Parts: sequence; C-alpha cells; structure tokens
Amino acid sequence: MASNQRRGFLVERRIALKYEQSGFVVLDRNWRCQAGELDVVVMRSALIVIVEVKWRKSISYGGASAAVRLEKQSRIRAATQAWLLGHPEWSQRNDLSIRFDVAAVTGGNIEIFERAFE
Repeated sequence: MASNQRRGFLVERRIALKYEQSGFVVLDRNWRCQAGELDVVVMRSALIVIVEVKWRKSISYGGASAAVRLEKQSRIRAATQAWLLGHPEWSQRNDLSIRFDVAAVTGGNIEIFERAFE
C-alpha cells in the first residue's frame, strides 16, 4: 500500500473510532460505486451520518475542509443514494435522517464539521 493510501486508511480508521466513541456504529468504510466513494458511514438511532474525511499535512493549501467543494458534495450525495439503494434495511425506514459531516484532519488535529452541507 502506498504511503498516502496507508495514511488515508489510518486517518479514516481514526475518524471511525472517534464516532464509535460517541455512540455511533460504523456501517461502512471506503464504500465505492460508479458515482463516487463514501469514506465513513455511521449510524446512531435513526440517524445515518456520511463522513467525508480530508487529510492535509498543513494548512498551506487551505486546510482539509476547503477540499469539499460543491462538485465533491454532489458526488457524495449521488454515492449516498447508491449506498441507500443497496441497503434497503436503512432506506426503507420512514424515520431515517441523513447528515453529511466533514472530518478535517490537518497534521494531527481533527476537526469535525457536523452538517457541513445538505
């Protein structure tokens, strides 16, 4: 595994653990489809959170959260729809809510932006 790939894997694992420590259950990690990829999918009660994980070594190029622009948000939404189609046990629930978070990791600092976009 390449160094950046390994670092990304470790950062995503760290984010998943952070959500687990807050009472969430990890449903998926690095889920891919034609529309795109979902980094981390977690659930607590009737809330599913799609977490986009962005890692940067420093803030020299705007920091990690700056990388989730409208085009990326659109791909995440499309991938979420595909994920839900493949998981009828969740998509057929009437009480389900979806939230999109961004976990920005800059250096060793983690900042989670809940409801980063709709």
